[in-house]
Amino acid sequence: MSAAHPVYLELIDFIAAGTTPEQVMAFRPSAKAQERVEELIAKEDHLSPDEQAELDYFFQLEHILRVAKARAEQILARAS
Repeated sequence: MSAAHPVYLELIDFIAAGTTPEQVMAFRPSAKAQERVEELIAKEDHLSPDEQAELDYFFQLEHILRVAKARAEQILARAS
């Protein structure tokens, strides 16, 4: 989970800095985080238990971000 930790911190830092619905909609993980996930997906059939946990963890974070983006989109639509 150590490689997932920076992804988690990216999301925490983003939230802690204060966000607007527009910023939530525009948020993307860093290139480094994206590269790591691509590596894990590429070898998905041969992951160690730690790597599988890392990939699962990333998918959980991705789900949270998708829900936040959907909520931000609703907020923006109500404001229009």
